[in-house]
Amino acid sequence: MKKIALLLILMSIGISSLSAQIQIAGKVTAANGNPLVGCTIILPELNKGTVSDKNGEYHVENLPSGKTKIQFSYIGYNSLIKIITLQNSLNKLDVTLTESVIESQEVVVTGGLISSQHDNAVKIDVLKSKDILLSGTPNFMESLTQVPGVDMIAKGQGVSKPVIRGLSMNDILVLSNGVRIENYQFSENHPLGVDDNDVDKVEVIKGPASLLYGSDAIGGVINFIKGKPAPTGEIIGDYQTQLHSNTQGMNNSLGIKGASQHFFGGLRVSNKTHADYRQGGGSFVPNSRFNEWSLSSNSGYTGEIGTFKLSYDYFKQKLGMTVPDVIPIITEQGRDNDIWFQDLNHHLISSQNKLYLGNFKWETNVAYQVALRKLQTTLDVPVVEMNLNTLTYESKLYLPSSESSDYIVGFQGKSQTNRNQNNRAAQFLPDADVNNIGVFGLIQYTFFEKLRLQGGLRFDMYKTETYAMGTQGIEGYHAPLSLNFSSPNASVGLTYNLNEKLLFRANLAKSYRAPNLSELTSNGMHGDRYEIGNAKLQAENAYETDISMHYHGDYFSFDLAGFYNLIDNYIFISPTAELTSTAMTIYRFSQTNAKLYGGEAGIHFHPKSLPWLHVQSTYASVIGIQENGNYLPFIPAHKFRYEIRVEREKIGFLKHPNFKIAALTALKQNHPSPYETATDGYTLVNAGINADIKLSNQLMNIGLSANNIFDTQFFDHLSTLKPLGYFNEGRNISLILKVPFGIK
Repeated sequence: MKKIALLLILMSIGISSLSAQIQIAGKVTAANGNPLVGCTIILPELNKGTVSDKNGEYHVENLPSGKTKIQFSYIGYNSLIKIITLQNSLNKLDVTLTESVIESQEVVVTGGLISSQHDNAVKIDVLKSKDILLSGTPNFMESLTQVPGVDMIAKGQGVSKPVIRGLSMNDILVLSNGVRIENYQFSENHPLGVDDNDVDKVEVIKGPASLLYGSDAIGGVINFIKGKPAPTGEIIGDYQTQLHSNTQGMNNSLGIKGASQHFFGGLRVSNKTHADYRQGGGSFVPNSRFNEWSLSSNSGYTGEIGTFKLSYDYFKQKLGMTVPDVIPIITEQGRDNDIWFQDLNHHLISSQNKLYLGNFKWETNVAYQVALRKLQTTLDVPVVEMNLNTLTYESKLYLPSSESSDYIVGFQGKSQTNRNQNNRAAQFLPDADVNNIGVFGLIQYTFFEKLRLQGGLRFDMYKTETYAMGTQGIEGYHAPLSLNFSSPNASVGLTYNLNEKLLFRANLAKSYRAPNLSELTSNGMHGDRYEIGNAKLQAENAYETDISMHYHGDYFSFDLAGFYNLIDNYIFISPTAELTSTAMTIYRFSQTNAKLYGGEAGIHFHPKSLPWLHVQSTYASVIGIQENGNYLPFIPAHKFRYEIRVEREKIGFLKHPNFKIAALTALKQNHPSPYETATDGYTLVNAGINADIKLSNQLMNIGLSANNIFDTQFFDHLSTLKPLGYFNEGRNISLILKVPFGIK
């Protein structure tokens, strides 16, 4: 598999253009014919963009021939997405944007094809960076729960994992710019491992996506998309800072990027530091502190033959662990990580390339990542030290197609090694090699300009091989294993646009997940419990049906979605009556058939008579049941969210000011699994204000928010600190400042 990846790299590098220069140019106007100045024009497949000038005109050159998509975005107007076949030396495209008081569709890249949200047969939700920045929480994962159907399992503010429609951990695939993140995601005690400062938007697929991504996408996909390219001929950047009262926290980030006609690049450095958080009522939670450093960089080339991009990301985290051993030791709120903390380092280098070869487009992506995990307790040396090296690769060939069709064939794979380092005291997982490869085909076709059909087939092969560790017959022994898994996967879906405002979706999908290393082989202390894996586990298989509708009017939008997910061989862990030699309860992994069902709904109302007022509300529900009638663990409570927002174009020296009051109501979760307890309902009230301010020639964005205004004491059902009696975060007031800068 490493030879395949090397071949892809060699075939993607060192290619120069021999064809004539291809350009696209045009004019962007409003419906009344007036030019739109400063309209953002992006060609997402080519990582290239520009803005319209004072006459509304734009011009992009050095482009490859073939079919591509182009997006036009302007504040207060519906985004417009066009498909254009570039074949002449100069391609003209004039567009007219229509005014909108409710945000319209976005370009999404997660569903296998770059398309609009409305065109994709799989519903993809989008959360923009501004919504993340203004969420008012020090916990990045918590900001994602604004998407209905998305929740989090949290161990305080620093350690949290996504939950999509009741599935979590390795049932959710996490991507960074399309690259799967491999950094020990197998437990609720392990963090997400993604920095939010360099994220432009987050795309969420709710439901099985193994057709596109293979194992681990059985419950959904979260793809963190990095910033848009700088406009051609400009260097731009920003400095942003956040201050949080609850954790005495600071988040500072500085980024810069630029682009010429052919070359582009960017660099961002960020730091977060947070003390122990205070729960509702004011008392702090010992050792919930965390500190992070990150660096993100990229460079690349766009020309007539295609686009080539090389990226490097580094993420370092020190995350305090609130476990019983630290409670009597830590008596004062602090931020330094001295005892009982995870020391995590993650390096990721990736090469992403697109070649345009006549009517064909060939995409090849290769990534290599190194994840080093250490667990520090009260000793001078780590108790756990493991190193995970992962090579991932994919190759997709886009066959000749028309504006109404797309045909893709390709393969994806990974080669992974896990090694224990320095013979540490706890060797929870054995040394192991994991290899996976899958081949797939995807078809998308539009009939009558109203009905879009999308479907595909995939076959995966997965092998896990582990090595003996320890002494046979002694507690903690790991027997060697050699296991193979394989699975066919398929998906078929359709989108029907009844008219310009109303569309319907339906999707049927079969997905799978191979059991991970922890589930198969763990044997030792993990946190405050002793876990033993199960080498007889079978692969999970999910069969899900999704239906949804979306209405988008001038002053009102409405979404409704429902799903039913049958899972064969659902993997879970539970305590037993067995004890270790030190009287610790033993937990074992087992399987059962299960089902999850529920849905989401949302409305957005903007009364015509009150053009400055927005009223929004969402509802999300999921129920998970085992075959024997017991409920599944980590199933979130049913939740309502509501928001009233006031927006104006200008008030005095404030530009684009907005003020919001929002609330979250979680109903009582009275259907816990056999090893959980019921959780009472609660309501939290939040508020925030945000505006742009111009001082001299410098524009700044400033925001102030208050979360949990009434300092309510509450347990979220998915909090892993609930068994210790610690509430979730109390009142938090945050200040946000973002200062953009740029030069031609």
